[in-house]
Amino acid sequence: MHYNVIKSYFPPCGKGLPCAKKKVKTIVLFGAGKSASVLIDYILNESEKNDWQLIVADSNKDIIESKTHGHKRSKSIVTDITDTHKRRELIATADIVISMMPASLHFLIAEDCISLSKHLLTASYVDDKIKSLDKKAKEAGILFLCEMGLDPGIDHMSAMKIFDEINADGGKIFSFKSHCGGLVAPESDDNPWHYKISWNPRNVILAGKAGATYLLNNKTINEPYENLFANNNELDINGQSFGYYPNRDSLSYIQTYNLKNLETFIRTTLRMPEFMQGWDKIIKLKLTDEQTKFATEGLSFAKFYSNHFETHGLQENFKMLCDELFLSQINYLGYNDDSSLLNIGEATAADVMQFIVEKKLMLQPTDKDLVVMVHEVEFEKDNKKNLLKSILYLKGNNSIHTAMAKTVGLPLGIAANLILNGKINLTGVHIPVKKEIYIPVLQELEKFDVRFEEQLQQIS
Repeated sequence: MHYNVIKSYFPPCGKGLPCAKKKVKTIVLFGAGKSASVLIDYILNESEKNDWQLIVADSNKDIIESKTHGHKRSKSIVTDITDTHKRRELIATADIVISMMPASLHFLIAEDCISLSKHLLTASYVDDKIKSLDKKAKEAGILFLCEMGLDPGIDHMSAMKIFDEINADGGKIFSFKSHCGGLVAPESDDNPWHYKISWNPRNVILAGKAGATYLLNNKTINEPYENLFANNNELDINGQSFGYYPNRDSLSYIQTYNLKNLETFIRTTLRMPEFMQGWDKIIKLKLTDEQTKFATEGLSFAKFYSNHFETHGLQENFKMLCDELFLSQINYLGYNDDSSLLNIGEATAADVMQFIVEKKLMLQPTDKDLVVMVHEVEFEKDNKKNLLKSILYLKGNNSIHTAMAKTVGLPLGIAANLILNGKINLTGVHIPVKKEIYIPVLQELEKFDVRFEEQLQQIS
């Protein structure tokens, strides 16, 4: 592996002034996938003002260079993240590290950041392994800032801003519902799923596998995976109807948000109602199964479905579930496609569905995606109950500069900027719920049209 080690240089001297030695600051980004485009643009733009350089490391050089475009302050490094020596060598050059790798790989990077005393940013949920590094990060004087994307990320920051403002004004919050989804913009919606992929396709296939836990009307609800997409929950957002399903363990965030005496607390993922109906049937037909493997060499899409239903004895179930909408949806995903071949080796149904969905539901070059986030906060003040809706509705520009890339990437880039310029000085493992993080980040996001509109109404 070859890359330029950071060099110190002497800036031009002013008349009569000594030349001060200055070290170029370096950001190392691991991962140049779907959500990295806007992040890379932001960092490279800021690098001109702040005298930074960006090193982007990925296994695919073409993907890196399609996003850096040969920018003079960028370096492209082709590497295998599991190569300990090369990974540590890269991290050693950094002032701050950003990981956009799959969540399972963050810990490898995090351990190196501890031993080399480097700040680390991720957009992924903080897990127990990363949490266990809190004390070591504090001792090293470094910050691990996780959940710094869209959801999780912007959802935390925008919610905390609302909570702090209501509490400061003497209100008492008793219900919180937070909804977020990466969708397809109406003008690019041309399939019966009313959906196109703008983020990690594996996460789309496995969404909800862990079930969900939330608080509803003073009752703790534990909802299994098999029921999540069958609940027919719908939400009206400015005259448009969206479906939603509960997301993971909502209850763990009640303490994080420092909320008390709640009746309802739920975090959800938004989809269109037709997607909810269709995906419920995909689950019932075991098409997200991760156990049984199929040999796919020379196997057509249509033959896979036939083999899968026969293996699991689901032929009759398929006939019963196959209404007009679902027939159009599963046909769109290749149910009758005898010409397209899988050829992906031994694969589970989930693997096959990921392959098919990536082929059939990908954003086309001029397609626009859509990010929607809605907070519904019910609170009491002066013996009156109120509902505050805070809405983010953001379209992307095209299949590269997506709304998803913008809302996942910008918070990471802005946080890196703030840390490198000494405006965030925390140590340990954090998520963005503190004012010193969320206030400047939300202010900067508004400059890029990532802003919320609020609607307040009295409900009793």
